[in-house]
Amino acid sequence: MNQKELSELKRRLNPEKRNPSVICGCYVTGQGERLAEFAKPVYSLPQEENEKYMAIFKKVLSGSFGQNLLPVDFSAQQVMEGQEHALLSTLRESALSDEEAVEQIWQKVSECIQYEHAHEAQSLNEAQTAANYLILMLHDGYDVPYKDNNGEIDRERSTTVFHYILLAVCPVKQGKDALCYQTVDRDFHSRPADWIVGMPETGFLFPAFEERSANIYQALYYTKSNGDPHEAFMESLFGAEPLMPAVQQKETFQALLEETLEDECSIGVIQTVHDTVCSMIEERKADKNAQPLSITKNDVKTMLESCGVSAEKQTAFEEKYDQSFGSFAELPAVNMVTPSRFQVETASVSIKVDPAHSDLVQTRIIDGKCYIMVLADDNVRVNGVSVKIRE
Repeated sequence: MNQKELSELKRRLNPEKRNPSVICGCYVTGQGERLAEFAKPVYSLPQEENEKYMAIFKKVLSGSFGQNLLPVDFSAQQVMEGQEHALLSTLRESALSDEEAVEQIWQKVSECIQYEHAHEAQSLNEAQTAANYLILMLHDGYDVPYKDNNGEIDRERSTTVFHYILLAVCPVKQGKDALCYQTVDRDFHSRPADWIVGMPETGFLFPAFEERSANIYQALYYTKSNGDPHEAFMESLFGAEPLMPAVQQKETFQALLEETLEDECSIGVIQTVHDTVCSMIEERKADKNAQPLSITKNDVKTMLESCGVSAEKQTAFEEKYDQSFGSFAELPAVNMVTPSRFQVETASVSIKVDPAHSDLVQTRIIDGKCYIMVLADDNVRVNGVSVKIRE
């Protein structure tokens, strides 16, 4: 999926239009015990409730591809015979009306919640006081407008209906007692603590929406934290191998450069890799129809070669890359660099530089000592105070 396709689906969740057909929910404790279940036609919801539900489901379609939004691919065998794919297909095709399928998905997600909390808890007491969760599902049938070669929409020629489901797993936590203003008597009174539904920690879209139709070979998985893909959910809901978290991908890539290039890992090399990847990201962003940018091992090798890294070090990088990610792995570009930041650090000094001007930072060896040199223009400020630099 690309950003344009994602935005098209998010517009379906406009609370004013009430496009989705039904919302189902299951309220569970951190230990997986079910407290309540419901199914509501979207047209029957009060406006304020509908707005809050739609905000939750929009969040499942938000974030950065490769970090918060992760494509999950199904093999041909999974599509033909896999239990996980069969369950998701039944939920979609029945518009969440198949009670047995809904029961199965509640059970799967409840078990995942119980598993994660049991492993995260530092003590039995923490496990017992874990947050409750609201599991929400939505079904929608999108009559996809036809577009001609010029991008003009002709709704009368629409022939595709994109049926999909969204699932969101939201923490429910108890707020605090507070004083609240009561308009009736124009005074403040104590308000008891309420249980409040937060934004989702994880969720998914099935199937993916590609080229304005359904791709049943892929789901789009959402995780609030790019450092925690919730492995139990990935395995249980999709039968998929756990993905390396975005944060870990970046740390591993940085370690590869440092360990394999050794004495050739100069500031110039890192600048080249950073600037090249950032430029590629910006070029891809300009095309809303383009798929999210991924970088291959050969792409990085070309960057290293361009700044004079020896063939021996390039080979060492390739071998270590294969061991860490796999021979044919492609890394999301956003997990290799941080486009908005270029930072130089020593044990006692940290320098943040506008990435567009990273070339202002250089290194010099003077009298046998290493120095970081930063070109200073006429506007130098220290602790907010403009200072002058004299010869």
